[in-house]
Amino acid sequence: MSFLYERVAAINVDKDSKSVMEKIVKDAEVELIVNETLKRRFSISPHSLKEFAIGYLLGEGLIRSLENVKEILIEDNIIHVKVDMEDFDIVQELVVGSDCFGGWRQKIEFINKVESDFTLDKEKLLKAFVRLKESAHTWQKTGGTHVAALIYKNKFLSREDVSRHVAIDKVIGAALLEQVDFKNSYIAYSGRMPADMLIKIARVGIPIISSNAAPTTSGYSVASEAGITMVGFVRGERFNIYTCPERIRLD
Repeated sequence: MSFLYERVAAINVDKDSKSVMEKIVKDAEVELIVNETLKRRFSISPHSLKEFAIGYLLGEGLIRSLENVKEILIEDNIIHVKVDMEDFDIVQELVVGSDCFGGWRQKIEFINKVESDFTLDKEKLLKAFVRLKESAHTWQKTGGTHVAALIYKNKFLSREDVSRHVAIDKVIGAALLEQVDFKNSYIAYSGRMPADMLIKIARVGIPIISSNAAPTTSGYSVASEAGITMVGFVRGERFNIYTCPERIRLD
């Protein structure tokens, strides 16, 4: 795991001061180039780049399945992707950076309501966050990452990143490669839940998103319109259900 962080000299100040070697998380500027026309730069953790590219493309509507991905070439921190979509030129106009906010009202108009009969037991939700914390190895060493997991049947796919958005992109990409049925899965992650995050979840068709952090009003609006169950402040034995509560079994 050392490729995710590096050691640097620092001075630890408490009652006394002392020289120490601290672990800090790595980040880098990564460029994604799609069909040589769409270019975006991201400040992210430079690992799981294939999963990031696939998850980002799916979450932004630039692909609808793996069949649309014709080639992925990663050279240093540049990701070249070729996709085959008839309406690529149209959908790329709606794309914003995965770690940016903007235009969500326009984007939600192009997203279908999430249709899913999937339900989740309260105890399984709480246990997922115990496992989420245990899987956050880089966070435990550095305190510098977000972690996201996608849970589907017996699969628990988790990824970390300095960006909460990219952590979600990476885990969605990993899930697509594992051929997960998104309509019968859910997300657990560490971070706020704004509109752009919920749009990504809605576009993929995931019915439940849960976080140990807070929602925002824009995220709440998207969750309500898209029919997503939004669960926040999952801490210990408690949490809040903000939208579509029928998917969480409390008995």
